[in-house]
Amino acid sequence: MAVGNAHRQDNQAVYVLHTYPFKETSLVVELFAQQFGRVATTAKGARRPRSAMRGMLQSFQPLLATWSGKQELKTMHGLEWGGGLLLLQGEALMCGFYLNELLLRLLPREDPHEALFEYYSTTLKTLAAGHDLATTLRRFELKLLQELGYAIPLTQDENEAAILSEQLYRYEAEVGAAVVSKADRARNGVQLLGKTLLDMAADDYSQPQTQQQSKQLMRYLLGHYLGDQPLHTRQLLIDLQDF
Repeated sequence: MAVGNAHRQDNQAVYVLHTYPFKETSLVVELFAQQFGRVATTAKGARRPRSAMRGMLQSFQPLLATWSGKQELKTMHGLEWGGGLLLLQGEALMCGFYLNELLLRLLPREDPHEALFEYYSTTLKTLAAGHDLATTLRRFELKLLQELGYAIPLTQDENEAAILSEQLYRYEAEVGAAVVSKADRARNGVQLLGKTLLDMAADDYSQPQTQQQSKQLMRYLLGHYLGDQPLHTRQLLIDLQDF
């Protein structure tokens, strides 16, 4: 926490979400910090070949960062390894970049989300293990929207009636599930069975139908909250395999 400077933060647990060039030899580093949320910093001289910081600015690795500054763009003073190295390869690596792009697009700056930080860390380890990548993404997408405060009701419909497993619903962003009717054609959203919603609420993605319909639902909801600009990594994942 603050040491000697009210705007200095020392040895904060972070992950690197993204870097891009800044001036001749520096980088802007977008961090996901456990206690501060998304933080933008400048790493001065980090593009120089002999920069000590250059080799540490790697995504998916737990780091400890020190920065200071009053403005939105902080100045990074140091980085240290925060734990064991994590290796993401192939499709798991693309999934990791997808998570980072979601966080960059949806997380407000300097809005702490400690529970989401922990879940992100756990999700990276799950991706590294290479098990059921698509389901891992669905869980993270849902957790992200819930942690950001978006209402994603899964056990009650728009009238607060209990979701029925065999009932067909249309799920609409910021409205929830409604029983499909003849007048439903004019509404936006995704059609799915109540069982899919109940399975998602129970964190059970074992059924193929739930896997398929939950993917359609989350793709629709994320599209709604992200707006017109598509996710680059989402298209890459679709090109590789239908995630």
